[in-house]
Formats: sequence, C-alpha cells, structure tokens
Amino acid sequence: MRSMKRFLPLLLTLAALLLPVMLTTHSCANTTQAPSGGDKDTIPPYIIDIKPLPGATGVSVEGTKLEFTFNEYVSIKSAANILLSPPQKKMPKSKLKGKTLYVSFEEPLKPNTTYALSFTDAIADVNEGNMFAGYTYVFSTGEKIDSMMITGTVVNSSSLAPVKGATVLLHKDHSDSAIFKSLPYAAAKTDDWGFFVMPFIQDTLYRLYAIKDENNDKLFDPESDMVAFIDSLIRPVMTASDTVREILRYDMKDTLACQERKSEYELSLFKETPSKQYVKDKVRTSERSAYISFLAPDAIIDTLSIEGYRASQIISQFNLKRDSLELWVNSRRNYPDTMKISLTYHKTDSLGQLRSTKENLKLPLPKDKRTFSKTSRKSITRADTTCALTLTADPKTVEQDGFTIEFRNPIIYEKFDSLQFYSISPRQTEEKLSFTVERDSLNLRVYTIRPVKELRSGYEYHLKLPYRAFRDINGYYSDSTEVKCSLPTDESLSTLTLELSGVDQKYIIDLMGEKRDKVLRSYVVDSDKSLVFPYLSKGKYSIRITSDENRNSLVDTGSVLEHRQSEKLLFLTFGDKKYLEIPEGSEVNQRVNLKELFRK
Repeated sequence: MRSMKRFLPLLLTLAALLLPVMLTTHSCANTTQAPSGGDKDTIPPYIIDIKPLPGATGVSVEGTKLEFTFNEYVSIKSAANILLSPPQKKMPKSKLKGKTLYVSFEEPLKPNTTYALSFTDAIADVNEGNMFAGYTYVFSTGEKIDSMMITGTVVNSSSLAPVKGATVLLHKDHSDSAIFKSLPYAAAKTDDWGFFVMPFIQDTLYRLYAIKDENNDKLFDPESDMVAFIDSLIRPVMTASDTVREILRYDMKDTLACQERKSEYELSLFKETPSKQYVKDKVRTSERSAYISFLAPDAIIDTLSIEGYRASQIISQFNLKRDSLELWVNSRRNYPDTMKISLTYHKTDSLGQLRSTKENLKLPLPKDKRTFSKTSRKSITRADTTCALTLTADPKTVEQDGFTIEFRNPIIYEKFDSLQFYSISPRQTEEKLSFTVERDSLNLRVYTIRPVKELRSGYEYHLKLPYRAFRDINGYYSDSTEVKCSLPTDESLSTLTLELSGVDQKYIIDLMGEKRDKVLRSYVVDSDKSLVFPYLSKGKYSIRITSDENRNSLVDTGSVLEHRQSEKLLFLTFGDKKYLEIPEGSEVNQRVNLKELFRK
C-alpha cells in the first residue's frame, strides 16, 4: 500500500484539475454521437479510474488485466503505441468495453519486475478524434517499484531534426549481439520533440540504443531499421517520481514546457550500411537496358555476361556507392523477350564470409517497356525513334553547374564540335563563345558544357544542339534543340559568402532550406577559401557542414558492431538562431573557422 500511496497525489491533483471539465461536459459524455449545435469539442479524453491503482505491487505474473476507465467513449487509434516495458514478444492485448480500456498480456509477466505501460498517440475520443494526451502506468510483480530513470532525445543524423515515434531500447546485456537477438530490458517511444523518458528502472549499467522499428519487434534489423547508440555504458542518475517534470505529459505545442525537460542523452539515427552482400533487386528497364542493385555498397563483380552479346557490346555503370549497376546493350539486333545475365560476384555465404558466387539472372521485358509492340506500331511517333535527351540550365546555378545535357541512353556517336554556343549582349551584339565539355564521373549519360569566358549579367546565353549531333545505342540520332539562359537581374535576390578558415581536412558544405530536407547548393573543400552562393531569395537558410574524414565526398553512415558513429556533421548557428535569415537584396558575409567549430 505504501507504494500505491506514492501515486495517489498525482491522481488527486489530476482529478482536481479535471473536475470543472467533467462537470461541463457531463451532458454529452454518455453518447457516442456528436451533439447537435454548440461549439466543437476540442477537449481530449482523460482517465477517471484505474484498476489496480498506479504503483501496485505484488501483481500476479499470470492472468493480469488492467482497467483504464475514461470520461467518455474512446477508440484505439494505434494498438502498437500501447507499449509495455520491459516488452514481451507479443504485444499487450487491448480491448474496449463501454468507456473502459482493458489491457491484458498473452505471456506471463516476469517475477520481481517493475513494469511501465505507456500510451502515446494510441487513444482518441469517438466523437471528434481528440487524442488522449498520454499516460505511463507503473506496477510491479515484486514487493517494490524501481526508482531510477533516464531521459534523452533522438534526432536524425543528417538533419539533426527530432524524430517522433522512434523506439528507444535499454539493454542489460552488454554484448554487441543483444540489439539484434534479445528483447530489451526497457523500451520507450519518442514524442513530437524526439524526447523520451524511461522511468522506474533499476540502478545498474546499461547499453542505450534507438531504432526506427519498422516491424515493431523491438529488435534491430539492419536491412530496414535506422539505428542510434551511445558509445559507452550508462548508469541512471535521476530519480523517478510522480512529480518529476520529465515524466509528466505536456501539450506538444507548449514549446516552453517541452524544452524545459532535461535531456541527458542525444542519439543520432542513421541507416547502417548492411554487412551482408547479395543481389537485392533486378529490373529490365527497356529493350536494351537493365538495372541490378546490391544490398551492400562496394559490390565486387568478377565476371558479367549477357547471353547473345559480346563483352564489347555491354556498357555498364556503377553508382558512387557501388551498390547499383546499370547495364545497356550496344547492339541493333532484335532484343530478347528475356535478358539472361550470368553474374559472378562476391556474395556473403552462410558463415558471413564473402565468396565468389555465380548467379543466373532472368529479366523478362514488361509490356509497358516495349517500344514496338504489335498494338503500338500504329501509334509510334518521331520521339520514339529519336535519341532522347534533356538540355537544361538554371540561371541561379549556371555559373557553378554549367549547361547540362543528359541522355536517356548512352551515346555511341557524338559531334560536340558542332554545338553552337554564343552570347547576345544588351545591345543585341552576338558573339560566338568557346566552351569545354566534361562527362560526369558518376553518370556516363550526363555531360556539362561550360563557357571559357566568365558569364556576365545582362547577357543572354544560347546553346544549340544541331540535328544528328548524337547517336545512342538504339541507333537513333538526336533532334535539334536549344536552351537559353541569363544570369538573374532581380535586385531583390541576395548573395551569401562564406569565408572559410581552419580547413584542416576535407569538408562538405551544404546550403539547405529552413526545413533541412533538400540540398540547394553544395561544395567540397579541403583548403581555406571563400564560397559564394549568389541569387538567393529572401528567407531562412541552414548551412550543414560534414567532416569528411575518409575524403570520399560522401556523408558516411555508422556501424553498431564496429562502434562507429556517422561522420560528424553540424549546422551553423547564428547567435541564438538556428537559421541564417537572408534579407532582400543584400550581401551577407559569414566567417567560419571549421577547426574551432568542430572542436566544440
């Protein structure tokens, strides 16, 4: 009874606070139909009775049923968010009868164990769908309630944005395999702020993880789940009670209250590079092309052949991570209905070792990929028999990115010297310009055209591709096309200059929008320099800087088994602001010492 009394003040406080609401809403609490007329109900449901009382001890390990009675009729929006900690293999069984939610367990509970049952985004009222604010109910199958707790925040490693709905795992088993094979000692879900609390746990050493648990099994699956971890063992130092700020439930829109909660640990979620290697997917993309993807990067291919074609007729291209391979056949002979590929590559065997393995892949051609099917011959257009390409130039980035030609298929014939590149001055004087041609190192179908002379404001630039300048693997010639581009003259646009110093290694500098979900401009630097970002519209921008320690120009992920975190990145802060506010028609200069920045 002493244990139960610890939780009675909280219940009495809640009852006192909610009594006026109970009195004013009583008239509609007993109906499942929305009342006619009056203001819309915006008050979420709340609990008015619990059996057994919170903090109950000596709870039976078998046949236990918990009862939560609400002030109105509710529905279960997500049973997966009714979370028991420590978790069981089977989720708690929940059932509604009247206004009461019954929770039972399909497995026996552990003896002498403190359990926490939490409701987060799980329950809503029937009438208006107002979500129950959440609650953590505590009971024990032993004689006491464990009294320690830990708190923290889970963020996305690439945006540092809080992650809602991540599953946080606490393991007593310190072995590296525990997160893959064993249920945790305790588990919790993060809220809208990425915040979590694990209350009423034992005072001992733990390993702390977080996963984006796609199948809700509380185990880490590297193929589908994101993961985060704390490098060292942790031990709780905070004491749990019914009045601790971190345990109380808040309106997620109450920024001040939510930010006042103490977060002891920050975990950064990343998608781990898979340790196993095998062919993940294979697709026939057209009559003469295919696509093979591998589970892990850095695929090693010993031999590859396509039945009916010579090795010299096969064009292949890996992506930067070498986990996907594009294939084309440079031949005008009739294409097969099924492309048969013989592939010998390094595949992970049953012992976890890479072994040279031969696989025969069969890739049938889907009907929607047939250019000359019997039903479509009458509808064939000129475009169907033309070397397809796109010619683009973005006025805001043309100085950095140039003019881009991207072909749908690899080209086998080209006459770049036939291209016409010229400018027209503000006085309508035309001048022929010299240019360079650069094939993309990562995409053999992409070429960049750059003028030798610096582009000037007020001038109009034209790039013309004449008829039959290119021929692709299908034997089709290109049509004539043209693109024109001028540097922006809008005086409301601004320029940002980053003056970088302390560049003691390779860094990736990304300019992003306020939401941090898209890279607008990007540079890779390995020495002190000034980076110019011209033609920016008024608004808020984020600047992400990644420490590219292995100098591969990629943001590399981490590994749980290797105890390696993702490459360190951070976002520049500007005083007490997370974003750089660019005013209209201005020149903004920002000095950044990268060595000092990453030392903090």
